[in-house]
Amino acid sequence: MKIGYTRVSTLEQSLELQLDALERAGCKKIYQEKMSSMKDDRPQLSQLIEYAREGFEAI
Repeated sequence: MKIGYTRVSTLEQSLELQLDALERAGCKKIYQEKMSSMKDDRPQLSQLIEYAREGFEAI
């Protein structure tokens, strides 16, 4: 399954173009954030990484 992440820096900006592109690319699960790029803590990005790791099997 493809997963995606989209972020904009301000509340005034729209995620729509990024969401449309990710949906067209076949993403079934999309994490979204509206926050400054100056912040190091991005909760949705952290959740995406954790979600992706759950399906990983080390060989």
